[in-house]
Amino acid sequence: MSVAEFTGKEAARRPSLSPLNQRRWQNFKANRRGYWSLWIFLILFVLSLFSEFIANDRPILASYKGEVLFPVLIDYPEEKFGGFLAVTDYRDPVIKDEIEANGWMIWPPVRYHYRTVNNEIPQAAPAKPSWMYTAEERCQRYPQGVDDPNCVVGNWNWLGTDDQARDVLSRVIYGFRVSVLFGLILTAGSAVLGVSAGAVQGYFGGLTDLVFQRFVEIWSAIPVLYLLLIIAAILPPGFFILLGIMLLFSWVSFVGIVRAEFLRARNFEYVNAARALGVPNRTIMFRHLLPNAMVATLTFLPFILNGSITTLTALDFLGFGLPPGSASLGELLKQGQRNLNAPWLGISGFVVISLMLSLLIFIGEATRDAFDPRKTFR
Repeated sequence: MSVAEFTGKEAARRPSLSPLNQRRWQNFKANRRGYWSLWIFLILFVLSLFSEFIANDRPILASYKGEVLFPVLIDYPEEKFGGFLAVTDYRDPVIKDEIEANGWMIWPPVRYHYRTVNNEIPQAAPAKPSWMYTAEERCQRYPQGVDDPNCVVGNWNWLGTDDQARDVLSRVIYGFRVSVLFGLILTAGSAVLGVSAGAVQGYFGGLTDLVFQRFVEIWSAIPVLYLLLIIAAILPPGFFILLGIMLLFSWVSFVGIVRAEFLRARNFEYVNAARALGVPNRTIMFRHLLPNAMVATLTFLPFILNGSITTLTALDFLGFGLPPGSASLGELLKQGQRNLNAPWLGISGFVVISLMLSLLIFIGEATRDAFDPRKTFR
């Protein structure tokens, strides 16, 4: 066997994680609550990324006069099916009968988008969950009653409707995705800015640290809520506008942690040796010091993500978050407060938010155990 073949086989057998990270992963798995919370959260988040295939007022796949269509991905004009609107309403009985007479449709499990208004609810909005009605009550608004082909499980409102007759389950699914994506993007952006600022402060110290620290103190003293009110009065509300405003202030929470780690480690022997060898400061900071500083930062990340989601929910509840009509868990809680006679609104929003935040807290606790030096190096 040649040296190259032996080296290649050794590399193939070499574990992808270092022994230290393997011990950390074992410590993470030892916290069973955090380990299973991670899997549950990942499954829910991945499913939410495909919300259009789970809850939508368009078919996933359709066949019309021999042509295979993908309505969930492509906007087909209604004139294709004999209508005249620019965008097809597949829930329209005329369009639905036309397509089924010349082909077939495969619908998502929930036939409502988060914007879809259900005009067949048996009572004035907000309507109770469909399973709380009898079959006759549930189908009384359909032309053929119980025998109507549209009165099927896919058209049920499993969690009821809100005060605008929109399906609560579909709004919860889309709202979960928006909340998690907002939190992840905000946390990632805050980590990049905060870690970079803290690294510069801690590594160079002296006047650089003094000036940056005074700036951070002044910047963090700005009232974020008042600033949001002012900007909301000038700019139209939006996902990225709100994200940009929150990013201006959320990075400060990372600075103190990274700064302390760099101040502690910048005079270690291996750092002085690297300086003596002429290694650039940027290389020392991000290749040698940053991996050690990231231990505390990674432990802190799930809690920052939790706070980001809570902030978005609170702003939506107050009316300063996402645009009106957006899928929002905070807006669902607000509707629950306004409609105390419809407890399914507040309960649905509360359960989803509580579950999401609890999973993130458990993941954060397991991450803290994984990076705990007393458990990693014993």
